[in-house]
Amino acid sequence: MGERIDFEAIETAARHRVLAIAARAIEQRLNADISDYSGQERPCPCGATARYVDRREKRFITAVGELLLARAYYHCAACGQGVCPRDHALGMDGQSVSPAVLRMIGSVGALVSFEQGSELLRDLAGVRVDAKRVERSAEALGAEMAEDEQHQVHVAPAAEVAATMYLGMDGTGVPMRASELEGRGGKQPDGTAKTREVKLCAIWSAEGRDAQGTAVRDPGSVSYNAAIESVATSDTGSRLSPFAKRVGREALRRGFECATRRVVLGDGAPWIWKLSEEMFLGAIQIVDRFHVKQHLSEVAKAIYGTPSELGQQWAKERHAELDTGQIDAIQQALKAHVKKVPAARRCHDYLETNRQRMRYPEFHAQGLCTSSGVLEAGCRVAIGQRLKQSGMHWSEHGANAIIALRCTKLSGRFEDFWERRAARGRRGD
Repeated sequence: MGERIDFEAIETAARHRVLAIAARAIEQRLNADISDYSGQERPCPCGATARYVDRREKRFITAVGELLLARAYYHCAACGQGVCPRDHALGMDGQSVSPAVLRMIGSVGALVSFEQGSELLRDLAGVRVDAKRVERSAEALGAEMAEDEQHQVHVAPAAEVAATMYLGMDGTGVPMRASELEGRGGKQPDGTAKTREVKLCAIWSAEGRDAQGTAVRDPGSVSYNAAIESVATSDTGSRLSPFAKRVGREALRRGFECATRRVVLGDGAPWIWKLSEEMFLGAIQIVDRFHVKQHLSEVAKAIYGTPSELGQQWAKERHAELDTGQIDAIQQALKAHVKKVPAARRCHDYLETNRQRMRYPEFHAQGLCTSSGVLEAGCRVAIGQRLKQSGMHWSEHGANAIIALRCTKLSGRFEDFWERRAARGRRGD
C-alpha cells in the first residue's frame, strides 16, 4: 500500500500560504495609497478643526490575516480626540478588526462563550482573535445593536400581519458580578442577590392547527426583545417604563396592534397585566397554562413531598381539571391545605386573581394558544443558554449587549442590521 496522504494538512497549508500572499498584497496596496491625507486640516466630528500630525501604524485582524497599516492621523485640540480617515473608510473606526471579522465575532458571540468563540474563529475561519478581544468586540457590537434597536422601528405592512398575534412577557435571572449587586436585596438566605432579572418580550403568530385543532406556533414567526431594565415608571415624566417602551417598539415592529385579535400571555405576574392594560387595552389576557401547571406541581411537592406517587396523582388530577376549566374544583382541593401549606395558599390566591385569564376551554374553542412554550423557550434559548452557563458572571452593560446581539440574531434581524451599518458607513454617519 502507498503512503497515506494527509490531504487535510496539505489543504490547510495551501490555504495559509494563499491568505498570507493576499494579506501582504492588500497591506502593500493600502500603505502605498496616501489619499487618506487630505491636507493639514480637516473638519472634526465635534465641529472644530483637526490638524494633521503624522502617519501612524496599527495592526488590524482581517479575514485574510493581520495587516499592519499606516494611516494619516489627525488630532483635534478642542475635543482632544484623534481620527484616522482611513479607519472610517474601511469600517474599522475604534476597532482593531475588519468588518468581516467583526461580523464573525458577532455570530459566535451571540451563540457561545467568548472562549469558545475564539476557538471557533480559529478552527473554522483560520482567524486568530483571543477571547478577551472577542469579548470586547462582541459587547461593543451588541451595544451598537441595542442602540440601533431603539431607533429602527419600521411598522410591519398590514398584509404581513397575521389575523391573531400573540405577545408574551416573562422574566429570568442572570448571574451578575458582585460589584453589580451591592446594596441589592435578593432571595439568598442572607437577603442578598446573586442575579438581576432580564425582562423578555416575545411576539409570534399561530395560524396553523394540529390534528386536534389546537393552534400551533407558525415556524419562524417568533421575535425576541429583552434587557435588564425596570418595569417601574421612572420619575422623568414619561408614563411608560423602560421595558414598556421596549415592548411598544416590538409591538409596532411586528404590527401587533393591527391584528384582528391581540393576545397577551404571561405567567400571572401582576406587572405583566398592568403593562398590558396600559398599552394594549382590549387585548385578550391569558395566563400561560404551562406556568399554572408548574404552580400546581410545586404545591403537590409541598403537600406530599418528593418523590411521591400520591403527589404526582394529585397534580395530574389538578392539571386535568385546569384543562377542562374546573377552577372551582382545583380551589376546593387547595382549600384542604391552605392553613398548613403556604404554597397551597399562594396558589389558591393566584388562581383566584387570574381566574378570568384561565378560561382555557373557551380560549381553545376560539382557536387560541394557551400554552405555546414560546415564553419558556424564550427565557431558556434567548437568555439562559448563552448567559447562564457555569461560571459566568456579568456586568449590566455586558449582559445587555450580548442579549441585544442574541435577540437580533434569533429574531432574524442580523442581516438588516449589517445593511444599515454599511449604509451609515457609506454616508459617513
